[in-house]
Amino acid sequence: MDLLLIIINLIIFLALIGALMFLKKRNVKFSYRVMIGLLIGLVFGAVIQLIYGVSNNITVQTTDWMSIVGDGFVRLLQMIVMPLVFISILGAFAKMDMKEKFLKSGSKIILILLGTTAIAAAIGITAALLFNLDASSLNLGEAENERAASLQTSAEEVEGQTLPQQLISLLPANPFLDFTGERATSTIAVVFFAVFMGLSLVRLIKSNPETGEKVRAGIVAVNEWVMQLVKIILALTPYGIFAIMANTVATSDFQAIYDLGLFVVASYAALIAMYLVHLIIITLTGLNPVQYFKKTSETLLFAFTSRSSAGTLPLNIQTQRIRLGVPSSIANFSGSFGLSIGQNGCAGIYPAMLGIMIAPAVGIEINATYIITLIAVTVIASLGIAGVGGGATFAAIVVLSTMNLPIALAAVLISVEPLIDMGRTALNVSGSMVSGTVTAKTNGQIDKDIYNSDNLDELTAEV
Repeated sequence: MDLLLIIINLIIFLALIGALMFLKKRNVKFSYRVMIGLLIGLVFGAVIQLIYGVSNNITVQTTDWMSIVGDGFVRLLQMIVMPLVFISILGAFAKMDMKEKFLKSGSKIILILLGTTAIAAAIGITAALLFNLDASSLNLGEAENERAASLQTSAEEVEGQTLPQQLISLLPANPFLDFTGERATSTIAVVFFAVFMGLSLVRLIKSNPETGEKVRAGIVAVNEWVMQLVKIILALTPYGIFAIMANTVATSDFQAIYDLGLFVVASYAALIAMYLVHLIIITLTGLNPVQYFKKTSETLLFAFTSRSSAGTLPLNIQTQRIRLGVPSSIANFSGSFGLSIGQNGCAGIYPAMLGIMIAPAVGIEINATYIITLIAVTVIASLGIAGVGGGATFAAIVVLSTMNLPIALAAVLISVEPLIDMGRTALNVSGSMVSGTVTAKTNGQIDKDIYNSDNLDELTAEV
């Protein structure tokens, strides 16, 4: 009987995917199909849980098969991360006017990313204090204990290093190893490698223009090639989002979410407050925040549902270029840097909240010195955060271990991680786009006609 019900569930699942394919044939806009995929995923997942429950064998088997589409989509996003980051930065150098100064724009982007992360950490601390979050009263179940053991294993790699040693580890001793994503800091290492390669391209063009132009043309060609691969993967987004949301809702422990509801509410209060800060920053530069909201909402929705800053990179860069009027070089730099430097949600708000939440459980007094230290450590630890899954965990491990706090207590949040991670990822991407937009505006390079226009050019993933 169970097998029959599983088969029926999967037939319905495939039929819904077929419906999304039909919408594509009817030329329904990509963004609409993503939203429809999200909604039917929510409904389908809720129906499965209501009928069978969370831990029922039918639910487990059904979601396991559905994960072929959902987890498969995420793995494909992971597949394109390193080549996309590398070629985006190299492409930015190749397309950059030689009169442009990388140091000026790059430094400004990094300072904005780190500055907004400091603000995000302060907001996270404030939210934790206002909501009186305290890990002392939380209990670790079987799943949480397994998570705690896993976190402890990861922490052992970090705790053996001083903070200066952790910063040195961001540099690529073996870039080919980092292209495999083997290290927690592989993404930032690839960013550094690409920047060095880009700077060497600039020097080559100056010293040997003929050879330099050939290399530049080759990089532009490879960039176009990789972007075609990206479009192939992103074209699968409506189906991937549908499966991800269906699995997430079907397997979510709503009792645990209820028990940890205060943390969820506090987290989203902090995330929304930081997003409002983004809008204020846009306003202070003399740009219309309403335009920013309208023109970035589609990309932020993708980030929210996919939970992948790296997977959102192509739409991030497109949004900056064709909707916000940011030059290609700055859009590529800010998009790529934002994957691994100063992620406002994962590396700012989250670890700072944990730092406040866990301190009372181990008898540490929360005073001004502790708060200032926590913000400083959070900002430094925000360097090198991975852009696809696990970034927030790595940031939390670094911050908590540096602050001499037990990381095991963070494991109690495992049941609400997916729910919070959606908002964190969207905020990460917004912070990246804010850094590019503000840099372009203060450099006098933004196209105000594009920014102020009401034309929302389609962010397409079609091939």
